[in-house]
Amino acid sequence: MQTSFKPEALADPAMQASEAVIRKCVHCGFCTATCPTYVLLGDELDSPRGRIYLMKEMLENEQTPSDEVVKHVDRCLSCLSCMTTCPSGVNYMHLVDHARAYIEEHHRRPLAQRLIRRLLAAVLPYPGRFRLALTFAPLAKPLIGLLRGAPGLQPLAAMLSMAPRHTPVEVPAQSTALPAPKGRVALLQGCAEPVLRPEFRAAAIRLLNRCGHDVIFAPGEGCCGALVHHMGREDDALAAARRNVDAWMAEVEGKGLDAIIVTASGCGTTIKDYGFMLRADPAYADKAEQVSALAMDVTEYLARIGLPPAANGTGLAVAYHPACSLQHGQKVTDAPKRLLAQAGFDVCVPAEAHLCCGSAGTYNILQPDIAETLGRRKADTIARLDADVIATGNVGCATQIDRFTGTPIVHTVELLDWATGGPMPKRLKQRTTA
Repeated sequence: MQTSFKPEALADPAMQASEAVIRKCVHCGFCTATCPTYVLLGDELDSPRGRIYLMKEMLENEQTPSDEVVKHVDRCLSCLSCMTTCPSGVNYMHLVDHARAYIEEHHRRPLAQRLIRRLLAAVLPYPGRFRLALTFAPLAKPLIGLLRGAPGLQPLAAMLSMAPRHTPVEVPAQSTALPAPKGRVALLQGCAEPVLRPEFRAAAIRLLNRCGHDVIFAPGEGCCGALVHHMGREDDALAAARRNVDAWMAEVEGKGLDAIIVTASGCGTTIKDYGFMLRADPAYADKAEQVSALAMDVTEYLARIGLPPAANGTGLAVAYHPACSLQHGQKVTDAPKRLLAQAGFDVCVPAEAHLCCGSAGTYNILQPDIAETLGRRKADTIARLDADVIATGNVGCATQIDRFTGTPIVHTVELLDWATGGPMPKRLKQRTTA
């Protein structure tokens, strides 16, 4: 695609990167077939190709973003299915992230939107605040109907409808110190995951210990920054990245690290991109590249080091839902399925596995109607498999799909932990004892 960015605009590294991405697009339209919003809505402007036209026009001419442009960019899930499909190697992720930051800086949203987005940024990345919010959410559930009908307040209704009836019991992070470890890894503690599904982290720790690896938690580490990054709050996202780079590099320079393990694939995609995000920061560019190189999804790392022998024969049929951030963002596709099969599970994958479930960070809050349609569609395709359990690698997917299915949904690492000597996953146990 031809561009005509002004030379002074290209002095900005973000503009320069976006121009390079746009120039790679050849208008082929392959991306439209795999874009969830285009599949649902049939609007060219809700396809990656259409959004690239809109973003090109906005960035190239340094325009104040119109409501129409903002609407279509906001509707993008950042599922990155288009990047898997694209034959030209268009890095749509970097382009849409820049466009969102540009919109955040140059567009004034309606008051309700601004307040809700600030609320999300102030609560979700902080486990303590998030847990407190969930504790009080049941008191506000009677207001859901009223909020759904109020202009601009539908996201509040979506938040309340997704809040669990009871806040999950907090599970402290406990790792066994091994006398002669085979390796040493840092585990991302995360923000939303340890509040919503603390059993994910607990299973990862047990399994990594069983594999002979010390698991540590870097002091000072916090939210990866993905949630605010995808809302265009670039300063907040870069501050989170710098904080985590400092925390993990202190461990690298201390006792060393073999990997930084991530159990939430949405976080993993962002951490693996720290090198790009901080490329223009001379104090952090090299360190961020090192951190990105060390970051690995838990299944990616387990595939490298190997599983312990199976201890529990299960034979259960597992419907594996590949999270978009894992299959499209990180290109980790075979490892989870191969590990589950190795552990004795009968693995099946639903139709339309490339399509997003509608979670996408805060998408199911900010775009609740589209998200619900995608969630129900995903649950329907999984239901056709008649599996005993659903496995996935991202807390957002687990939370989203759980709203529309009666089949227990767990993290892949929970099943691997159980098969190699750990406890039966909590959600599976609840079903078998019901």
